[in-house]
Amino acid sequence: MQESLFAPGHRACAGCGMPTAIKLILDAAGPNTIVASPTGCLEVTSTPFPESSWRVPWIHSLFENAAAVASGVEIALKRFGKTDINVLAIGGDGATFDIGMGAISGMFDRGHRITYICYDNEAYMNTGVQRSGSTPFCAKTTTTPTGKLSLGNPRPKKDMPAIAVAHRAPYVATASIAYPADLRRKVKRSLEADGPAYIQINAPCITGWSFEAGDTIEQARLVVETCLLPLIEYVDGVLVGVKKVRRKRPVEDYLKTQGRYKHLFKVEGGAEVIAQLQAMADANAEKFGLLED
Repeated sequence: MQESLFAPGHRACAGCGMPTAIKLILDAAGPNTIVASPTGCLEVTSTPFPESSWRVPWIHSLFENAAAVASGVEIALKRFGKTDINVLAIGGDGATFDIGMGAISGMFDRGHRITYICYDNEAYMNTGVQRSGSTPFCAKTTTTPTGKLSLGNPRPKKDMPAIAVAHRAPYVATASIAYPADLRRKVKRSLEADGPAYIQINAPCITGWSFEAGDTIEQARLVVETCLLPLIEYVDGVLVGVKKVRRKRPVEDYLKTQGRYKHLFKVEGGAEVIAQLQAMADANAEKFGLLED
């Protein structure tokens, strides 16, 4: 059995989905890999000086420029004729959807052969659960609190996969730690792309989402089964893969298990928001053909 390239002993929270995502990514990429990561949960939990959980070369970038640093690594490898090494940039949603958007756009535009992977826990979890561009509609965060004048985050989640497709990235996919074989396959396929690739991995956060530590994989599975998260795959801008849902679950089954949504079941207007979220899930099911015939 191959030794895990992401060593145990990291300092992530018990029940965190991110370490599972990283282990699966490295299982697929293999030891011939270099990773650049920005500041975030991954960096602070896996590399407390002088320790490291990384068994592949790993570089800490600034919050905003992991894609630029990875681009420099890729160019240097080409200069020295080392074209068989995988280059990954792995960042959270804050560094991806918000702070690092410019560098990621540049990476796509220049056509670097890099796979950018976002472990998506839907807020700035490392610094106190502040809203990010990935935070879902009406989820509670510390900067979108609930109360008489607010039902949580007023904006819908930014569609980063669509942004990557619009950049003409050769390979774009979404994945989940609840479906490890699918996740590993997508990482391997991204590394075969002739140019930049983008993968967004749903990684539930026990602290920011507020659920029981043993329910992480169930959380990741539920969001797929409700169709709030389509698991999809694009090659050269064409939708080529969709993970079908056998039995579509109502969004309430997902929302009621998390503290960040509990206000929707208690306050006036909550039922209307739940109906809106259900409509979003239904629209995903129709748009991507998620339901089995």
